[in-house]
Amino acid sequence: MSAPALYTPYKIPAWIALSIAVLDQLTKVLVIQFIEVEQNVVIIPGFFHLVHFRNTGAAWGMFRGQSLLLGILSLIILAMLFAQFRNLSDRVPERAMALSLIAGGIVGNLIDRFGRGEVVDFLHFFYNRFQWPAFNIADSAITCGVVVYIASTLLRSNHERSNA
Repeated sequence: MSAPALYTPYKIPAWIALSIAVLDQLTKVLVIQFIEVEQNVVIIPGFFHLVHFRNTGAAWGMFRGQSLLLGILSLIILAMLFAQFRNLSDRVPERAMALSLIAGGIVGNLIDRFGRGEVVDFLHFFYNRFQWPAFNIADSAITCGVVVYIASTLLRSNHERSNA
């Protein structure tokens, strides 16, 4: 018995990527609508705030003001990811999922870079003097995707990969 048409090696990763990009944009629209720029909304005192920051660079303020360049670089990486999806996933399910998370995150931030000229960040975690830079759903998806992909690469033996 063959798998349903919806379950092909590329449709599920595409749905994951699309879902991440849509969720990312929906949350950003809510932040733009309900939280003023630079405003903090305390969720867990001393640990987590919702904020509304605009980022024209990359993580930790690197490449500030280079949104167009970062957008073009992201487009190139996204195109390479799509072109090499089969090779990069190596028919390993968690790698396909990881690449889908990365692609969805890239698309979410690309929409901001080209649509707004900057990325909307709104999740801000901190403890005492330690502050994690504000981030968004797209950033989370990219980070989780990279971690899963690296873990899969390190933890799967060559034998498992060849039999996947």
